[in-house]
Amino acid sequence: MVNATQSDLKSAAAAEPSQMGSWVRQNLSGYRAVHAIVDTLHAAGVREIFGQSCPTAVFLAAQALGIRQIGYRTENAGAAMADGFARASRRIAVITAQNGPAAALLAAGMSEAFKASVPMLAIVQEVPRANADRNAFQELDHERLFSACAKWVRRIDVPARAAEYTERAIRVATSGRPGPVVLLVSPDILTASCERGSAVPQDGDEPFGHFPLDRPISARTRLEKLAAALLQAKRPLIVAGGGVHLSGASEALSRLQRLAGVPTATTNMGKGAIDESHPLSIGVIGNTMGSRSPARFFGPYVRDADLIVFVGTRTNENGTASWTLFPKSATYVQIDVDPEEIGRNYPAIRLLGDAAATLDAVCDLLVGRVERLASQRLAELAPAFDEARTDHAKEIAPYAHAANAPMRPERILGEMARLDGDILWVADASYASIWLVQYIRCTKPGTRFLTPRGLAGLGWGVPMAIGAKLARPGERVVCLTGDGGFAHCWAELETAKRHGIPLTVVVLNNGELGFQINAEESRFDTHTDVCHFGPIDHVAIARACGCEARAVQTADELRRALNDAASSKAPFVIDVKTEPGAFPPLTAFESQLVPIRE
Repeated sequence: MVNATQSDLKSAAAAEPSQMGSWVRQNLSGYRAVHAIVDTLHAAGVREIFGQSCPTAVFLAAQALGIRQIGYRTENAGAAMADGFARASRRIAVITAQNGPAAALLAAGMSEAFKASVPMLAIVQEVPRANADRNAFQELDHERLFSACAKWVRRIDVPARAAEYTERAIRVATSGRPGPVVLLVSPDILTASCERGSAVPQDGDEPFGHFPLDRPISARTRLEKLAAALLQAKRPLIVAGGGVHLSGASEALSRLQRLAGVPTATTNMGKGAIDESHPLSIGVIGNTMGSRSPARFFGPYVRDADLIVFVGTRTNENGTASWTLFPKSATYVQIDVDPEEIGRNYPAIRLLGDAAATLDAVCDLLVGRVERLASQRLAELAPAFDEARTDHAKEIAPYAHAANAPMRPERILGEMARLDGDILWVADASYASIWLVQYIRCTKPGTRFLTPRGLAGLGWGVPMAIGAKLARPGERVVCLTGDGGFAHCWAELETAKRHGIPLTVVVLNNGELGFQINAEESRFDTHTDVCHFGPIDHVAIARACGCEARAVQTADELRRALNDAASSKAPFVIDVKTEPGAFPPLTAFESQLVPIRE
């Protein structure tokens, strides 16, 4: 038996530190692979990275370049923060996680981003290379983990290619149909020496790190097909989805609406793409056109449309009322950057390309050919559309003016709608999203209403609002959440407070999971006991995190709280006692509505 000397051990450690375990001291002097990664992030305009402690080398190198670390409390919420940041800024968001359970917790939020086409880069730490497949601490097969929720997953195994892979990851995330990507890297790769690379080329239609990176359009012959269809249609309809926001296409969409005189509606995720005060704007359509919906009385026009133009929408279940809303006899056109989405649910004239570039190109083809027809359409349709709005105002009045306590959500949203200035609106999933997009009227195309409707996971509203506020620090951010969703993310109030991120959080406190109750009643004529909560003091929770908070029960109290929250330098939580049993205008639950009469 040969005994190792102290010098032998030191030599072994210097030669192959990864074999000495996960806790060997790491060297960041000189230029390392981690510096190549961070330099590329900086070139992409990244100035914030969402993450806790790992990979630590990334944060230490980023700090030297002025890139701020935003330390979330849970990875699930951190992914939602990154999502909200990317949607609000139209720039890639970067998040990190340690191997194992932290990486696994990213998957839910990345799944939302994947379905909603939101680009983010997740840098996930691996175990040291020499320890792979040996049951190292928290070792997990990350490639399999992320295969269903990322559009691209790669492992950096060669230090000299760290910058190359980081650049490729950002380009993949921000081009085509945007989405999350993952880079897997072990700590011994991060600290390995490498040469400094060349500058990142700025060769896209948008700056590197912004999206969409490229703005392709279809051939002129296909654009002419849409132009001709718009000229021939008797009852045309444009349906705008979340892809309009991803493309920054609101201005181009509004131009087409005005130029061609085309009635225009949005999906939940497309909310904010159009001026809903325009005479030919319909509002949000889909599975929420029951009584009290602003779009309810536009139903006959939608169901009898002879030309339907989908722009950046997945034509999913909710946006099409389970694929029953639109007539089979209509001609369909679909504008989308993803070829797999075109024709997925409706046979359509294919216009593969960027929404903004495509809409502008079609407008250019129509100039001088459509103006007279647009005037005729406006004259014919505006009176009927005005009548539809009047009918809605009469129907909603008993709910919107209800003075009872607990408050009706329609009254709560009416007070929120009175807020002045540019506001970036955020809502949690489930009913909070629907209340928001139904009853806050958009009058400025491009206004963002961020809702996690890609996968619709509960609890992502508040962290999305934190990310959005980081992206747009000069705008007021107001988040609407239910008490069920708020319970998923209380801890992130401390994150917002610690990082100096003021936002207004309105909690609809009705002590129940409203959607679950309505869904179970619809299917089984009863509901399970766990849909009801015990009493929770949200004010005490918020104050324990260092935030301001207030409980309100009347419209006057809510109005004062909203005004006070506007000047707060800290997160401000408003707990609103909300009427149990109230639900938004989902068509499927219409039979459960107990009408209010004036």
